[in-house]
Amino acid sequence: MEPTSDSIPGYQYGAVPRSPVSMEELERLKISAGFTAEEEHNLRLAGEVLRGQTKQIVDHWRAGIIAGIPHLARHSWTPAGDPIPEYLARSSRRFEQWILDTCRRPYDQEWLDYQYEIALRHTSAKKNQVDGVESTPFVPLPDVIAFVGVMNETIKPYLAAKGNSELEVDEMHRAWCKSVQLQLAVWSRAYDRVNRER
Repeated sequence: MEPTSDSIPGYQYGAVPRSPVSMEELERLKISAGFTAEEEHNLRLAGEVLRGQTKQIVDHWRAGIIAGIPHLARHSWTPAGDPIPEYLARSSRRFEQWILDTCRRPYDQEWLDYQYEIALRHTSAKKNQVDGVESTPFVPLPDVIAFVGVMNETIKPYLAAKGNSELEVDEMHRAWCKSVQLQLAVWSRAYDRVNRER
């Protein structure tokens, strides 16, 4: 069953500090990514298709792929290399919600604020804090960027799972990829800020 946002531990959409990335900058990034109203429309369609599949998708990414890549899997382990099941479970529920937010939320100030918050939670500024665990101090940005290629490739079969036409699947997939690229651009600002403050 798909989680409801108010039941997800640590999910604080609409209740995080304001992003230093401005809406004007976001609009420029949209232009750079070729992210238009058409992409927004196709993401809404993708949201309907992916609804009900988010747990399966995140399980595929985490148990099916990341678990077999130790330098990625370790970000949900203790420094000694022991699993932290509750951390993995809580963050997986937020990961599922991120899929839906990517597709269904308006890309407004609240969305921008939460994107920046997500990024900070992958850096030394906030990683582990929301769940009160001891794991790796940050996820290196190159690992995040590299794994996006895997997510973008493996999301497509899920977009095709409910009988949409090949054209619709391609359009949804293109919109998804542009959105994730846009989010990476926002995330990079958080990493830059944290690195400057070290």
